[in-house]
Amino acid sequence: MNDTLVTELLKLSPAERIALAEELWDSVATHPEELPPLSDAQRAEIERRIEAHKRDPSIALSWDDVRARLRARLG
Repeated sequence: MNDTLVTELLKLSPAERIALAEELWDSVATHPEELPPLSDAQRAEIERRIEAHKRDPSIALSWDDVRARLRARLG
């Protein structure tokens, strides 16, 4: 990555950097075919979490709830 670009991006306010990170993440999520393949450990962890959710769906939180909790906690 271009060091000059990173330097400029780090001049953004924390709120602006968070918004940028969210936009970047969303852009990755729209092209899953471009992501590297999962490792065996990652795949096993996903399967473990799916099974835990199937056993007790009440433990799950929506992304909106997670984001709200993080923002309340971190400001």
